[in-house]
Amino acid sequence: MITRIPSVALVAASVLLTGCGGGALAATDHTSAPTPASSSSISPSPSSEISAEAAARQLPGVGPKMLARIPATTEQVVLVTGRGANSPLSTLALYERTDDGWEQTVSWAAHNALKGWSNHHMAGDLRSPIGVYSLTDAGGLLKDPGTKLSYDQGTGFVSPGTGFEGEPLAGSFDYVIAINYNRQPGTSPLDWTRPLGASRGGGIWIHVDHGGPTHGCVSIAEDHMKELLRTLDPARHPVVVMGDAAALDR
Repeated sequence: MITRIPSVALVAASVLLTGCGGGALAATDHTSAPTPASSSSISPSPSSEISAEAAARQLPGVGPKMLARIPATTEQVVLVTGRGANSPLSTLALYERTDDGWEQTVSWAAHNALKGWSNHHMAGDLRSPIGVYSLTDAGGLLKDPGTKLSYDQGTGFVSPGTGFEGEPLAGSFDYVIAINYNRQPGTSPLDWTRPLGASRGGGIWIHVDHGGPTHGCVSIAEDHMKELLRTLDPARHPVVVMGDAAALDR
């Protein structure tokens, strides 16, 4: 586990520009929503096609094109399956690679963005990005619950105001895992580096569920967040595979 303490400047910036499409500004601000798969999604490795064939029966609903984007070195997959292209409801399941293929270890209810999913997100569209993205960095307002990922605890992880359904957002960023989507891996989730530019959004996280749709993130219950943080291991090169069911089955 590596703990990073953000600089004063980074914390100040993060108050305005934090995860889930600017969630620190509450549900009325949409300036930093999800970003397109082209910059941060994972390219297939030469051997990933073989891995895809071996795994096809055990990553349910994931088709050959999406499977081929999972690196051969990946041994943990967080699979987020949206209920529909325009739905904010989804399921998050964790799979681990075994000698016989992929084995599901947990499955939990989740939320995604208010308007569903996008293959080519632009900031403000209130859709979650479809694709395969690595998971390397975590953080939160609360102390590290015992993760092996790099963990950045700080006061920049705030989410005041209310969500789209009037639910309070407080505590949503107590624990977060950065999805490497238009961001620089190896930095705090609060880092505002956007390789594609701010217009393509950013700050896409897995975070604590607040009981309603997100701006672009994926959210699960607090206890599930802590379990996921404790389970993910950078030595196993974890990735998230995310999208609506039809998009994943390609």
